[in-house]
Amino acid sequence: MVKITAIRGFKDVLPEETPKWQFMEYTARSILANYGFREIRIPVMEKTELFTRGIGETTDIVEKEMYTFIDRGEESLSLRPEATASILRAVLEHNLHAVNPVLKLYTIGPMFRRERPQKGRLRQFHQIDAEVLGSEEPYVDAEVIALLMHLLHALGVNHVALEINSLGCAACRSKFREAIRIFLDAYVHSLCPDCIRRSKNNPLRVFDCKVETCRESLMNAPVITDYLCGDCQSHFLRVQEYLSLLSLSFVVNSRMVRGLDYYTRTAFEVTTDLLGAQNAVAGGGRYDGLSEDLGGPRIPGIGFAIGCERILALIKEEHTHNGPYLDIFIAALGEEAQKFALPFSQLLRRKHIKVETGPGGKSLKWLLKQADRTGTPYVLIVGENELNAGSLILRNMKNGEQRLISTSQLEEAIMKILRSEQN
Repeated sequence: MVKITAIRGFKDVLPEETPKWQFMEYTARSILANYGFREIRIPVMEKTELFTRGIGETTDIVEKEMYTFIDRGEESLSLRPEATASILRAVLEHNLHAVNPVLKLYTIGPMFRRERPQKGRLRQFHQIDAEVLGSEEPYVDAEVIALLMHLLHALGVNHVALEINSLGCAACRSKFREAIRIFLDAYVHSLCPDCIRRSKNNPLRVFDCKVETCRESLMNAPVITDYLCGDCQSHFLRVQEYLSLLSLSFVVNSRMVRGLDYYTRTAFEVTTDLLGAQNAVAGGGRYDGLSEDLGGPRIPGIGFAIGCERILALIKEEHTHNGPYLDIFIAALGEEAQKFALPFSQLLRRKHIKVETGPGGKSLKWLLKQADRTGTPYVLIVGENELNAGSLILRNMKNGEQRLISTSQLEEAIMKILRSEQN
């Protein structure tokens, strides 16, 4: 019989790995709360139209990477490739913008794109996504970027660089798009097939290409910052002013574009040189027209997404506080011992003590070996002879020392010992 394995690009997160995930998620939730963000949980599957209208039909994500299928009701559905469109859909559907004119929302969870799996890039990957809806003030852009950098530093991810750009408004981009199209006509023979197609349908996407010949051809291409209107230029300068006020170091990368069509004005990426080719760990930008694209009123927005798997590769072990997952292991020998151990373990758990009781019918040697595998600092040995004598054995697994504890004082003694260990 053929062994069933996980789908290519979909990864199990094993118990030994989860402390890092828990540290990352706990840190993210704590800092996001400090900035006034509230959690929203959105479906992993949406109507395909949400992404074709929101992200853009000619983006690589929609054209080549989405997991899309027709369900039994003949409706086209897609696993979400990103979270922003879904969050805005939920805001519009439930009229959240009518209750609160400025919304700060975040979500943490899996996204899906059918890309070639490699280091830091999976087909099911996870993101921390934060969005501010309802304000187009430049200081909000700066605060969102400051939040991102604060969170990365809190996770111990310090070897990073911040790049920013402005993608202008629809009027700016229309002029820039035409300039790029004219420029690309002269280089059509040195472009890859994807970029030839992009040059006709969505010429800004050529800046995303990783093919070296295409990158060389674009060295002298026009840049968006030369085509910004007065309002967009002023907005971008004020964002930079606020970032400097916050003492945040940044580089203006006028060739940076984001892979989604909904971005306007401020765009940003955080990169590192510690992950090889997949050097972006987070990115985001402003999307003031997305709500209208989805059939809603004008709701300006800005947000970012952090790639969890890429961040996890940068988090050092000492930041995860990965101690033993048990406080005490109860080795119960015989049926009467099991009858004692079961209610006593429940008593300790209600006092927030992490307890596991070994299975019945096993020898003491087997149970001690099992306890050692868990890394627990203490084993309570419960045998019928000990129960009859009214004293149980508490074994220190670090040094092998054992002490007798009266059953009448057992709870108090264990609590005292564990408190002293924690202090």
